[in-house]
Amino acid sequence: QVQLVESGGGLVQPGGSLRLSCSASTSIFSISSIMNWYRQAPGKERELVATITSGSSTNYADSVKGRFTISRDNAKNTVYLQMNSLKPEDTAVYYCNLKRYGSSYWGQGTQVTVSS
Repeated sequence: QVQLVESGGGLVQPGGSLRLSCSASTSIFSISSIMNWYRQAPGKERELVATITSGSSTNYADSVKGRFTISRDNAKNTVYLQMNSLKPEDTAVYYCNLKRYGSSYWGQGTQVTVSS
C-alpha cells in the first residue's frame, strides 16, 4: 500500500512563500512514475497545479507559472512544491498524487490559506 504524506501548509500573507513536502512510502524513482500536486478550493473542482516526471520534466498550470516550482528528491522519496508570491486565490487544500503503472495514489491534503 502506497502512502503519501503532505506537510508544510499553513497561513501566510499575500506575497509570502511556503514550501510543501510530500513523502512517499515507496520509491518514486521509477521510469513510469509521475508526481503531481493538485489543489481544491472550497466549492471548486480539484485542479492540477504542477507535474514532475521521473526524468524531472515539469509542467505547471497557467495560474502558477513563474511563482511555483515542483522538484523531487528521489533519495528521500519526497516531492516539493515551492510556492512564492502567494495570492489569496491560491487558498486551497493541496494534495500530492503519484501515478504509476496505471494506478493513482493520493495524500490526505494540507491546507494553504493566503490571507492578511
